[in-house]
Amino acid sequence: MSEPVLARLRALLGDAGVAAGIDGTPRAMPESTEDVAEVMQLAHAEGWKVRVEGQATWLGPDAPAQLALSTRALNRVISVSPEDLVATAQAGAPLDVLRRHLGEAGMWLPIDPPGRPERTLGSVLATATAGPLRLGFGFIRDQVVGLTVVTGDGQVVSAGGRVVKNVAGYDLAKLEIGGFGGFGIITEVNLRLRAVPRADLTMVASGSRDDLSAAARDIHDAGIGCAALELVSPTLAAESEWMLAARVTGTDGAVEADARRIAAVAARDWTALSSEKSAALWALIARGPVGPPVTLRLGVLPEGVDEMLDAVTRDLDEGLISAGPAGGGLRWSGEIDAERLRTMRRMLAAREIPLTLERGPWELRRDVGHFGAYREGVGALVSKLREVFDPGQQLSVALEAETA
Repeated sequence: MSEPVLARLRALLGDAGVAAGIDGTPRAMPESTEDVAEVMQLAHAEGWKVRVEGQATWLGPDAPAQLALSTRALNRVISVSPEDLVATAQAGAPLDVLRRHLGEAGMWLPIDPPGRPERTLGSVLATATAGPLRLGFGFIRDQVVGLTVVTGDGQVVSAGGRVVKNVAGYDLAKLEIGGFGGFGIITEVNLRLRAVPRADLTMVASGSRDDLSAAARDIHDAGIGCAALELVSPTLAAESEWMLAARVTGTDGAVEADARRIAAVAARDWTALSSEKSAALWALIARGPVGPPVTLRLGVLPEGVDEMLDAVTRDLDEGLISAGPAGGGLRWSGEIDAERLRTMRRMLAAREIPLTLERGPWELRRDVGHFGAYREGVGALVSKLREVFDPGQQLSVALEAETA
């Protein structure tokens, strides 16, 4: 990149807003949506490929690009409004910082995505990763009231609003959440909040995988409203057996009643964890997937979880697995090459189960894509949407496989 172009970036962002990236690629560090828009307008005019970087704790900064755009300076929690149950934060805000701000106001954002505490909000939104709390509170898209996005040619687009009842334009937010950055750069988010629950209890039981999976379904079928009910492999749980973790939240009386009902419905040797041990367990489940190089997400329904656990442990390995026997979904982390991943995708496609490559090195993402091949007709729609939101193909992403 020429010095005159770097000078233009410095003119936009100041000297502190431009630095050398890990691989020597110039890195822009804008502090506002307007700054991001100006950078992308320049990138579009110059024909640069742009790699979006957060804290690099989930997806590594290894996509090929002529400019890296870091969200690290977009790190402010702009407002927390307990009376409206809404907070506004920039996309580069680390989750641990966001949680601290919310906690000081007595508020809670019920998401527990995999990753380190410093993982950015924008990363969670772009990849739509969800943890065990998805059972009780839904996915990350269910916690979003509105958001602001900068397109590949530097246009600013806002969807939704700042109050819970304002849902205008929400479908656009659904496009961006889980789009892996293919439809623009999320810069600011309005989040739906809840009050911190008065009581929060985690109970765990160990045993055979199938017995625990059946116990989870029994609990769910009994109508017990668990916030989380997650089946965890021995390696991920750091235990000798599979573990089922049940989490209930609410008032003191309601949590006590739910705990008794869980013990009655699923007659297992349950252990109620202290608040410290509970926090440690859920942190272990969240951080575990960061170790191996690849993380896969299977969109399996509850009734198919056992079959998919059999398939994953047979065709891959047991690895680090967490699954929702009551609400569906399965996440696997380990080592896998492109050919084995394609084989797994073909097997799952025959069962109409989507497989998303949540994490992986660029070479794997390039070869197989985050989503792989689309169903007939979907690929053309995605291409048209990308033409609208990134007309010059400035954003360096790999939604589909680039090679067969």
